[in-house]
Amino acid sequence: MSPEPKRLDLEVTEGAVLMNSPSIMETFSQLKAIGVRFSMDDFGTGYSSLSYLQKFPFDKIKIDQSFVRSISASRDSLSIIQAICALGKALGLTTIAEGVETEDQFAQIKKKGCQQVQGYLTGRPLAAELADQLVASNSQSLESKP
Repeated sequence: MSPEPKRLDLEVTEGAVLMNSPSIMETFSQLKAIGVRFSMDDFGTGYSSLSYLQKFPFDKIKIDQSFVRSISASRDSLSIIQAICALGKALGLTTIAEGVETEDQFAQIKKKGCQQVQGYLTGRPLAAELADQLVASNSQSLESKP
């Protein structure tokens, strides 16, 4: 059984977007047309212009973990997270904070409007065979739903 394209979410770094070639744009468009989703990974750490959020068909912005790790030590990091979340909301993009490891980080990020989190708080990396088992069990539970 091959996965449905709408279940595929490709993470693209800001650096990859900087190439901005016509062939990359065409590939993005073709994949988007069949339902593939795109996330801009490590947002806020690269040199890309905000205009890339308009040019490329992103569905999500993944806030770099460097901002999350420093929220207790730096008010600026929390302000940047809030600004990225507001930008995402204004553009209709889902915001995801990477590297969330504590309940305190989660609470602060949620309060600033972040919609999703990723990190050790929600789950640890898995060995390949365990990941296969997890995917298989989730596939079976999805197939059994009406």
